[in-house]
Amino acid sequence: MPSHNKLKSRAAANVVSNIQIATNIYEMVLHHDDVSRATQPGQFINLYCNGKATLLPRPISICETQSDYGTMKIVYAVVGAGTEEFSQRQPGDTVDILGPLGHGYDMHEGVKEHIIVGGGLGIPPLLELTKRLIGKKKVVLGFRDETFLVDAFKHYADELYVATNDGSVGEQGTVIDILERHHIRGDMLYSCGPKAMLEEVQPWCIQHEIEGQISMEERMGCGFGACVGCVTKVKNQETEQWEYKKICSDGPIFYAKEVVFDV
Repeated sequence: MPSHNKLKSRAAANVVSNIQIATNIYEMVLHHDDVSRATQPGQFINLYCNGKATLLPRPISICETQSDYGTMKIVYAVVGAGTEEFSQRQPGDTVDILGPLGHGYDMHEGVKEHIIVGGGLGIPPLLELTKRLIGKKKVVLGFRDETFLVDAFKHYADELYVATNDGSVGEQGTVIDILERHHIRGDMLYSCGPKAMLEEVQPWCIQHEIEGQISMEERMGCGFGACVGCVTKVKNQETEQWEYKKICSDGPIFYAKEVVFDV
């Protein structure tokens, strides 16, 4: 996949807003002209704490950009000291960021029907992708119970399906259940979500002979390939041999047929 990286220097971004949109889920809008304009769907930024919580940055996918205003939206869960610190940021504050990092989704010309499949916190980066894709867009969103960003997707999806584990919102079941229940098919699938979900999406793509792109997640140190702290096993399509690639710099987007999920 081609590199979309434009910036490699840490910079201060202004906090425009920072609100809670679900239990322990926050939506932060940041202003930084250069990062906003350079971002491609599927890329992420590093957010840095003030030093008291942790020295390591937090890699967070970019949910949406508004390049005309120089802003970008991120959605994150409060799971520890670092993200708890982020949740306390107020409009007018600044936060250090590095990005955009990684490779975004390939948006091939000529693809007429797109399938977008997201689960949990893998859903946010699919919003900007759904906005930019040209063609029919079939979106499947899976949640444990409480939903978020569904209304935003309604503006860009031609077909939108929502599933929860208990059926309290939308339909009951997994994203694979929805794909099969509604006989959803297309030319290209794009997915982001928990590893367990991706492990089911991959064989589904192979079974139905649909090219797929999936966003991998792993604990990261630097976020730009220097520390080799995040790797995934992939199959070299030319040599048919297994090798390891860095999720932060070679990914996070890989073609589904490349990824090897260790059991």
